[in-house]
Amino acid sequence: MMKYLLLKHYRGAPTPVNCVPMDQWTPEEVDAHIKYMYDFGARLEKTGEFVAGEGVAPDGAWVRYDGEGRPPVVDGPFAETKDLIAGWMIIDVESWDRAVELAGELSAAPGAGGKPIHEWLEVRPFMTAPPTVTE
Repeated sequence: MMKYLLLKHYRGAPTPVNCVPMDQWTPEEVDAHIKYMYDFGARLEKTGEFVAGEGVAPDGAWVRYDGEGRPPVVDGPFAETKDLIAGWMIIDVESWDRAVELAGELSAAPGAGGKPIHEWLEVRPFMTAPPTVTE
């Protein structure tokens, strides 16, 4: 088994087919989307492929250490995940092909008008070992 991170993006990928921001959906459309996500995760729990997943709030900041006795530096000239990442899911599957298949299904979550969003999801494998350093 191999773990993969599925990232749901607000932007940064090609524009999805049904590109209406969630804050412009009706309450029924939001409920249908959340139900789809819940049902998708529940189905993967039954097959043993679901590890974890959450939607994320739009708040957040970049933070870094700025030296002993100094407060952390917050924000910077970077694109922030609060502007990019809508949510994530970790799956544990047999192959890359299965991870891609599930990401495709997740991309079909309904959006405005009850139609599939066709959003792009980023699929990233978890590292299994530290990278090899050669000189």
